[in-house]
Amino acid sequence: MFSTTVSSSDWLREVCERQPEVARLLAAPVEEQQRRGYFHTLREILQQPSSWIHTAEQMASVSPSLRAGMKDVRALVLTGSGSSEYVGHCVRLALQERLGVSTLAIGGGVLLTNSWALPRQRPALVVSLARSGDSPESVGVLSLLLETEPGLRHLVLTCNAKGKLATRFRNDPRVHVIALADSTNDRSLVMTSSFTNLLIALHCFAFLEAPEAYQSQCRKLSAIAGELLMTGLARLAEVSALDFRRAIFLGTGVRFGAAREAALKMLEMTSGRVCAVAETYLGLRHGPMSYVHKDTLIVCFLSSDKTLRAYESDLIRELDRKNLGMLKIIVGDDVPPDLLRDQDVVISCPGLAEVGDSPAPVVDVVVGQVLGLFRCLREGLRPDSPSESGVINRVVQSFKLHFPAGVLNGERDSSGSS
Repeated sequence: MFSTTVSSSDWLREVCERQPEVARLLAAPVEEQQRRGYFHTLREILQQPSSWIHTAEQMASVSPSLRAGMKDVRALVLTGSGSSEYVGHCVRLALQERLGVSTLAIGGGVLLTNSWALPRQRPALVVSLARSGDSPESVGVLSLLLETEPGLRHLVLTCNAKGKLATRFRNDPRVHVIALADSTNDRSLVMTSSFTNLLIALHCFAFLEAPEAYQSQCRKLSAIAGELLMTGLARLAEVSALDFRRAIFLGTGVRFGAAREAALKMLEMTSGRVCAVAETYLGLRHGPMSYVHKDTLIVCFLSSDKTLRAYESDLIRELDRKNLGMLKIIVGDDVPPDLLRDQDVVISCPGLAEVGDSPAPVVDVVVGQVLGLFRCLREGLRPDSPSESGVINRVVQSFKLHFPAGVLNGERDSSGSS
């Protein structure tokens, strides 16, 4: 079992002792790891259980200021672009239930083009989520809203204290900036530990009156993910070597957000060679089931809630009756054996039912990350920079931002000052 008190180096050594595939990759000279392009991604995936503990400690320490910022708030908006947007989808429903306020996850691009999509309730808090904080939408949206919606409160939650989102607005009294530890600012093209640490940080809002309970939950999640990596990584690596050309990730509620992020990881890390989509269990019947062919990997994030699991189990059994897909991976706690076909794989997560479905996406996405990493290597690509032709980059490249007449001086290039 992963211990939250071990050092990162001790944790890596323990993983290597129990996971020969990881040991083989890390035993290669650093120069070879960099040449093959997995030096950063592998470490960033493996560091997650320990990094969550430090993020939880940081967020618990600032919970008084977060409580003050949430005073009388009637609407909470979570915004970001790409994976940072999916962070919001992984926690929106949980925060709405716990806080009792209207909570929306809205992509940065949507707010840039349709700022009227903001809820009308005031006071409202807008949380801007970002790894680097240097993407055009991140800076553009906050600049736009500060000018056109002066009554909004803003929180910037980023992994990069030196990014534009952190530095440009740090001295604005309407903006509270929280930068997580630099170690969470992934150097790889794809977001792995950046994603989960932003998610862990955002969960602090569900425990504003109980920071000790928040840290306790994060320690449990850390232990669950640590055990998953310790016991399930090799099996996921084996599955990633199979000849599937499509993948579908299924989730309900907040775990659909995890499914979207996991699908994106497969798509990004394979440079589009494996087509990957996400869907809800109930939504799959409404057309998307036609996507599931003999060459399709099905990844099921199985809820612990009895009612949700009943719906999900019915759909899984329907897939089996119709003999759809190459095989299934079912991720969850106490997975019923009758949901499995002979070739299917269970990634068991003991303790996940105890913490509940609300924080489960932080564990689910680790499965998607590991699958994406090893499939990337199988395809002969470099996980740290899998887009060989440079079609996508770690930070979205500069493009011109277009604002309504009289707002921020109209058109401007996103690399310019705001």
